[in-house]
Amino acid sequence: MKQRRHTGPCTAKRILTGQIAAIGVLVLAMFLRELPGLAREIRIWRMIGFRTGSRHPR
Repeated sequence: MKQRRHTGPCTAKRILTGQIAAIGVLVLAMFLRELPGLAREIRIWRMIGFRTGSRHPR
């Protein structure tokens, strides 16, 4: 029985899918690690009354 060798677009697509999945997991891990810091920053912005856009002079 002769074994077929996996080459061609099917293998390339599988490798690309694996790479995209690995990058996605890394990005998600980085986001989850930074989430407490982002929440703290948002809390600070709310305390000081940070608003987007132009500020009116006092």
